[in-house]
Amino acid sequence: MHSYEEIFEYNKKWIAQKKATDKDFFTHLAEGQNPNYLYIGCSDSRATAEELMGANPGDVFVHRNIANIISNVDLNVMSVIVYAVNHLKVKHIVVCGHYFCGGVKAAMQPQDLGLLNPWLRNVRDVYRLHKEELNNIKDEEKRYMRLVELNVEEQCINAIKTAAVQKTYLTTGYPLVHGWVFNVKNGELIDLKINFVEKLKGIQEIYNLGNSE
Repeated sequence: MHSYEEIFEYNKKWIAQKKATDKDFFTHLAEGQNPNYLYIGCSDSRATAEELMGANPGDVFVHRNIANIISNVDLNVMSVIVYAVNHLKVKHIVVCGHYFCGGVKAAMQPQDLGLLNPWLRNVRDVYRLHKEELNNIKDEEKRYMRLVELNVEEQCINAIKTAAVQKTYLTTGYPLVHGWVFNVKNGELIDLKINFVEKLKGIQEIYNLGNSE
């Protein structure tokens, strides 16, 4: 990583490189954004959306927090979803977790973590919902990796539950919601291919906000 002073020198070089390939790059960049993807990922410094996806500036609208949580009482993530769906008209919402996530691992420990407790309870609730499956996995690392996947699945379902997503999907067929996991050990990006129709069919009635006013 660059030193603090070198960051600004690197920025100058980056500007020069962009202008060398496209003299109007920043003019176009300032005109606005039209991303097709909303990416909700973990704040972990090892997993950035643009690098994983090979994306350029303006391609992806990004929100990140510890353990890629979508909580209905978090106005930050809720505002991001509403803005991305209603105003940016994104076609895809991606929830991307990553193996060896410190937030998920912390949630697995029965410890008082202070201010982190209410946030990590979201992950602990995922464990509770899937306790039987997870406790049957004897290898601790594999159990931890499976919790990462299940957490992504539950956060995707939380995204689908939102009125903005449901109403827009009913009229346009978008956005589509996807659950991904990034493997920090080999760089692989994995589509979990979650069947949300199957997952939600038993509870669809109580979460159906699509026709509400």
